[in-house]
Amino acid sequence: MASTHLRNVPGRIAAGAFTLHAGLEKLKADPEHAAGIHGMAAGTYPVLKDVPPERFVKGLAVGEVVLGGALLAPFVSDGLAGAGLTAFSAALMGLYARTPGMRKEGSVWPTPQGLGLSKDAWLLAIGAGLVVDAVVERRRGD
Repeated sequence: MASTHLRNVPGRIAAGAFTLHAGLEKLKADPEHAAGIHGMAAGTYPVLKDVPPERFVKGLAVGEVVLGGALLAPFVSDGLAGAGLTAFSAALMGLYARTPGMRKEGSVWPTPQGLGLSKDAWLLAIGAGLVVDAVVERRRGD
């Protein structure tokens, strides 16, 4: 049976609490804030342009709440929680990489405007670590 290992609890708590909180805050987004979040996302992921901003932000918020809850729930396996976090944070890093003004010219390093997105690299690292740990564990038969 898949499990959560004590070695992964600190990262899961940090990422889970942060993600859950972000989702709960987005549930309270006013139309102006929703339009800003949607505009940034749609600029990077054009498939989102036809989704109404408030609907997009509500869906994003629910996804963050579910993901944050999964990371905090000990009965959700490290591999499953890690896969969800990896996918979510990879999309965030896509925003960072593809949105003009987020990075210094010709560099991976953030501008002051990109600092908020660049820090999501730690979410990607935690998610990838959970997935790698689950794969290694499965191969060893732990």
